Amino acid sequence: MTSLSHDQLRTNVLAVNDRIARAAVASGRDPNVIKLISVSKTFPVSSIEAASAIGLSDFGENRVQEALEKMDQTSKLPIKWHLIGHLQSNKTRSAASRFHWIHSVDSEKILRRLEDAAAEASTTPCALIQVDLASEARKHGACVDDLRKIFEVGHTCRAIKVRGLMLMPPFHPDPEMARPYFRRLREVREELAHDGVRMDMLRELSMGMSHDFDVAIQEGATMVRVGTALFGHRTSTV
Repeated sequence: MTSLSHDQLRTNVLAVNDRIARAAVASGRDPNVIKLISVSKTFPVSSIEAASAIGLSDFGENRVQEALEKMDQTSKLPIKWHLIGHLQSNKTRSAASRFHWIHSVDSEKILRRLEDAAAEASTTPCALIQVDLASEARKHGACVDDLRKIFEVGHTCRAIKVRGLMLMPPFHPDPEMARPYFRRLREVREELAHDGVRMDMLRELSMGMSHDFDVAIQEGATMVRVGTALFGHRTSTV
């Protein structure tokens, strides 16, 4: 895949940061509390290097193996890596040892396996619990009724640090169609806090992508996962 020119990438970064600032200010929030996750899946290492040179520091990948290869090639850069795609059980060891953030924990089983793997690797990655609010067959996530049990496991973890919730709502070209899902995730966080889940385990809400992160920020997002608006449209998914 061809990388954007440095000037075009810089222009895109400025535009995204401006959108983040505008959405935060419009909803009475501090833009500095919004973390931009640059979704680099399928884009070449050269795009990551260019983005890092501009000042981006957090990068999101969907596939563990693709990410590991990029990590090896960018090991000298000041980068934090986020796994935002579905995590299979057989990838928990690699994920726990190399990623700084794992956004896609969706079961007690996966969380326990990550805890064991992180303890073995002497790492302390942060984890987010992915929530399924739409019951889409092709998407992953824990149902709301299962969240309390997952957080009970999280309370016992010593290596893995559970830090919040993640959401992937049904795609719709109109960003407003995602608003009810974003709002509901914030309500779910409030319900969990009311039920006794520690607030340090509910600090982050990872929601919103290139076309709808403005709405997500208005509804409380602390992390937005942005790829297309930064790096351009993908022509390959492999």
